[in-house]
Amino acid sequence: MLRGWEPPASAYGPGHRGVDLAATPGDPVRAVAAGRVSFAGPVGGLGVVSVELTGTGAPPLRTTYESVRASVRKGDEVAPGDVVGFLAEPGPRHCASGCLHWGLRRGESYLDPLSLLPPWLLRRGPSRLLPVPDVP
Repeated sequence: MLRGWEPPASAYGPGHRGVDLAATPGDPVRAVAAGRVSFAGPVGGLGVVSVELTGTGAPPLRTTYESVRASVRKGDEVAPGDVVGFLAEPGPRHCASGCLHWGLRRGESYLDPLSLLPPWLLRRGPSRLLPVPDVP
């Protein structure tokens, strides 16, 4: 992860409304969970794919992937791990060295997308080696 989630103090305040994941232009971008594509197209000159996640309440959780050349269309159903597009060339405004900006929203509220991942995958904290009994 290149940059973490930094929630804004107010609706229009500064912050980072997602996480930036290291990636290279052309890398496949995969859906994190099952859902339906609610948007695939340009926003402010950058390609965005948005997926409403199945069974996540009302309003549903929605993941966003930016800057992506979409390989899906609005209304397409996706399964976890399905390719939704390919990372586009880095833009001048965000991740000039190349990254995937991954976001999560419920309605108008931004949430930490890492909350969708199982804790063991996050690998928070340093690894610790523990002694094993009866091993020389």
